[in-house]
Amino acid sequence: MSIDFILPDIGEGIVECELVEWLVKEGDRIEEDQPVADVMTDKALVQIPAMHSGIVDKLYYAKGEIAKVHAPLFAMTPEGEASPQVEAEPTTSETNTKPASTPASGTIVEDFILPDIGEGIVECEVVEWLVAEGDTIEEDQPVADVMTDKALVQIPAMHSGTVVKLYYGKGEIAKVHAPLFSLERALTDSQDPAAEVLPENEKLPVPPATTSTPAESNTPAVTTPKVVNKKAVASPAVRRVARELGVNIHEIPGSGKKGRVYKDDVLAFNDAPAAEQHDKPSATTVGGTRVEAIRGVKAAMAKAMVASVSTIPHFTYCEEIDMTNLIKLRSDLKEVYAKQDIKLTMMPFFMKAMSLALKEYPVINSQPNEDCTELTYFDDHNIGMAVDSKVGLLVPNVKQVQTKSIIDLAKDITRLTNDARSGRVAAADLKGGTISISNIGAIGGTVATPIINKPESAIVALGKLQTLPRFNQHGEVEARSIMQVSWSGDHRVIDGGTIARFSNLWKSFLEEPSNMLVHMS
Repeated sequence: MSIDFILPDIGEGIVECELVEWLVKEGDRIEEDQPVADVMTDKALVQIPAMHSGIVDKLYYAKGEIAKVHAPLFAMTPEGEASPQVEAEPTTSETNTKPASTPASGTIVEDFILPDIGEGIVECEVVEWLVAEGDTIEEDQPVADVMTDKALVQIPAMHSGTVVKLYYGKGEIAKVHAPLFSLERALTDSQDPAAEVLPENEKLPVPPATTSTPAESNTPAVTTPKVVNKKAVASPAVRRVARELGVNIHEIPGSGKKGRVYKDDVLAFNDAPAAEQHDKPSATTVGGTRVEAIRGVKAAMAKAMVASVSTIPHFTYCEEIDMTNLIKLRSDLKEVYAKQDIKLTMMPFFMKAMSLALKEYPVINSQPNEDCTELTYFDDHNIGMAVDSKVGLLVPNVKQVQTKSIIDLAKDITRLTNDARSGRVAAADLKGGTISISNIGAIGGTVATPIINKPESAIVALGKLQTLPRFNQHGEVEARSIMQVSWSGDHRVIDGGTIARFSNLWKSFLEEPSNMLVHMS
């Protein structure tokens, strides 16, 4: 008999965790206390052991998804209770959701229901479809990237088959426990061979027998596979055109099969007289408003920023750094390392110089507890960098900067920047930061008041490089490359004098790179 393994308490106050890696797969035989999965909490990486020996029947989460404490993690048949026909054709057990190894003749179209992807999460944004309608996919193949207010999650296919319908366009909001896409797959022995079979040339899903059928094709404008979706049948590109023109796609009578709306339908509807458009709002209307939901990483950032400014007394300290010598050094080295496929930016120098300064001022690399009764000092300098990604602001951090060379840092920075800009940065790279850098100068700013990345104690914003006149030691005016930097510190644990002295040391390493070289161990 198959039983569920319930994810136990894995730390005080922890109610969910990220599935980092499955150490077994469905069908494997496992032993009592054998490691089954690695999960990541907001505090540590934890290995989950099996409570019994037996056969793994089902893994309830995919890699990267959020598992809930006190909820099923996987299903297994304990030793001694396994069916003697484990290797035979699947039975009609409701717990067996995998297709039979030898499917019966015919096919079935069924909806993939979006599962729970985190505690309290009821919807998510479709960031990217990794397949298209008509594609043939394999079991466990990634189908879509979706964004919750906590993480980017990849949704895998439960079965092999052909994608019939994608119910959402890119950027739209998908509901948990509602259909995400429909799939045409082979019938199994455990399914009714008399089930309705979708013709090969049909592109709309056939609902299960327990659901209502789609609206008749003579109903204009709103032909949807499921009444609860309330969506016109149209591709994401067509929906984008409708949005750009200010057209309600539900009001457009589609000319395609089953009322599918094409781009020409949208354009024709937009050009039609207003009386024929059922009071369609004009694209040139003035004084209107548009409401856009704050979700995903942006929502998480909003909460984090409010928590930071409402609990941390910020103070800002500004300084300017003469980057002329460092720019020349980097220019001399850039082409040399480019031949080794290493992108040498200024950021590795900023990080290394910061790490050297942190050795002298460890309080800048410390973190107070919530009520500020204890202060934790960190030996590792895990320096974060704010990246403007396609899903919002992300702050991955380079681990143990104090142990790495400039070239090592360049490689890590390139990897993290590419991952963050694609929205696929690993959870481990976003956790454990001790201090952060925000490069506003890349956009054009000079001075800022950056908000501390709680629970860290300090952050610096780098301004843009400017060629400005400055007096040299002989009293002569020279053109120098000047950068403004703005520090924000937690005034509960860092005073103004400390951050000024720390910033001056950091500045000295950047203005005279040879000085930085002498201090490297």
